[in-house]
Amino acid sequence: MSLAPIWLHARADRRLRMGHLWLYSNEVDTQRSPLASFQPGQQAVVMNHQGKALGVAIINPNTLICGRLVSHDARILLNKSLLVHRLNIALKLRQTCFDKPYYRLVYGDSDLLPGLIVDRFDDICVVQITTAGMELLRSDIMDALVKVIRPRGVLIKNTSAVREMEGLTRYVEVGYGVVPERITLQENNTLFWAPLHEGQKTGWFYDHRLARHKMQRYAQGQRVLDVFSYIGGWGIQALKAGASQLVNIDSSELALATLDDNIQLNQFKDKHVNLKGNAVDQMNGLIAAKEKFDIVILDPPAFIKRRKDVNAGERAYRNMNELAIRLLAKEGLLISASCSMHLPRQSLVDIVRGAGRHIGRFTQIIEQYGQGPDHPVHPAIPETDYLKSLFVRSLQL
Repeated sequence: MSLAPIWLHARADRRLRMGHLWLYSNEVDTQRSPLASFQPGQQAVVMNHQGKALGVAIINPNTLICGRLVSHDARILLNKSLLVHRLNIALKLRQTCFDKPYYRLVYGDSDLLPGLIVDRFDDICVVQITTAGMELLRSDIMDALVKVIRPRGVLIKNTSAVREMEGLTRYVEVGYGVVPERITLQENNTLFWAPLHEGQKTGWFYDHRLARHKMQRYAQGQRVLDVFSYIGGWGIQALKAGASQLVNIDSSELALATLDDNIQLNQFKDKHVNLKGNAVDQMNGLIAAKEKFDIVILDPPAFIKRRKDVNAGERAYRNMNELAIRLLAKEGLLISASCSMHLPRQSLVDIVRGAGRHIGRFTQIIEQYGQGPDHPVHPAIPETDYLKSLFVRSLQL
C-alpha cells in the first residue's frame, strides 16, 4: 500500500530524530503537503525537508498535534499484524512485573500505540481510544486483543474529552464478548469491585499501585483520612494493613456505594465512615470539629488539565495541602499526590513546603513515588511521566 507523504519544514525533524513521536501542525510544509488533503486518521509517510523518510504517522489535520509516529520504517503501517506484535511486547513487560493479570496493558505512546489505553482485569479488558487513527483501527484492535489475551470480554470506554478535539464522539459499548457491570480485581494484597461501565476512566486507577503498597507500612493502628477516595483504593489497603479507622471523602454517590461494597468484600465492617460532598467543605468541617488523623491521603483529580490552568491549579493544590496538614495529628503523615502532567514534581514539593510553613509546620519528605511499570515513561515524551506522590512527615516545632 502506497502512502501519501507529509513533508516537514527544514530542521523540523529534530525532535523525531531524538525519539519523539509527535508532529505539530506548524512543523508541516503545507506548500508541499497541505494538511487539508489528509483525512482524520489517515496514515502517511513523514518526510524531512531533504526527502528522507522518517517513518509512518497517523495524521489528523484538525488538531495541533497533527501526526503521531507509529513506525520508524516507512514500509511498516499500523495494522492488525503490528498491533498484535506491539501487544505481545507490552504483555511481556507486564507479565515480568506482576504476578497476577491486573494492570495497564497498553499505555499509549509509551507502548508505541499512541491514542490507545488498555486496562486488564484478568479476562476482561477495558479499552480507551483517544485519536482518530486508532478509532479507524477499532476492529483490528479487538481482533488483536482477542488473539493475544483471549479475553472473555472487551469494553470500549470512549468517554474522554480528548476525543472531541480529535473530532470523535463519546460512547461506551461492549466491543467483544460479555462484560459485566463491575468486576473484582486484586491490587497488592487487597480485593476490590471496580465499576467498569459507570466508574471513572476504565473503572480503576492502577498507576498508584507502588505508592499504595508502601503506604501500608505506615498504616497499622493509624486513623486514616482518604480525600477523593473514589472506591477505596488507598483507604481499604490501609485497613488491610491494620489501620484502626478510615474516613473517606468523595462527591460521587456511585463511588462511595462501591467503596461500601469493597469494605464488605474485605470484611472491614464498622471501621469506616463516608462523607459525601465537596472535599474542601468536608475538610473544613473536620477542622472545625477539631478532628485529627495520623495519615491524610490527598489524591485529587487533575487540577491542571491545560497549561493555561497552571496558576489556578497550583492555588487549588496549595489550599488542599494546607487543609490536609491542618488535619494531621502530631508527627502525622501526609501522602500528597498529583496526576497533573503540567505540574512538575518540584512544584508539588514547593506547594507542600509552602503549605506547611504557612501554618507553622516543619515538613520532611521521607519517600517519593511515581507511576508503576505498567505506565512506562517514554524518555522523549515528558508528558508520559505525569504521576507523583510525596510521603510527607509533618512536625509541630
